[in-house]
Amino acid sequence: MTKYADRIRISLLLLRLGVFLVITMWTLDKFFNPGHAAAIFEKFYAIGGLGEGIVIAIAIVEMVLLLLFVTGVKKTLTYGLVLLLHAGSTFSAFKQYLDPFDHLLFFAAWPMLAACVALFMLREIDTCFTLGGKQARLEEEAAR
Repeated sequence: MTKYADRIRISLLLLRLGVFLVITMWTLDKFFNPGHAAAIFEKFYAIGGLGEGIVIAIAIVEMVLLLLFVTGVKKTLTYGLVLLLHAGSTFSAFKQYLDPFDHLLFFAAWPMLAACVALFMLREIDTCFTLGGKQARLEEEAAR
């Protein structure tokens, strides 16, 4: 079982790092190009009139969340919030999925959403390079 346990832990780490990378880039866009981020909020979430200060405040909250997520702190909360954040992003772009060949890049959101779901469901055994408190041992989970 140990051979598989190590593979699973490394796989979960890679999923966590991949999700972190993508959402971090979206968050950095809010810092460096708040006008672009405000336009996205307006187009996809019907939230218009966001000023630069509000977009940057959102980015700060997101960055804190992402740092807690990537380090595995408070996994139920942080993995759950990242899942909800990405699910909201994925579903808000629904119109783009109806015209797939003009919006192919939007389909990359679906495997990332699957990664977020997998991380949330397996959060107790995602233990590779995490700081978050109580962690289940994979062997114990398999025995249940």
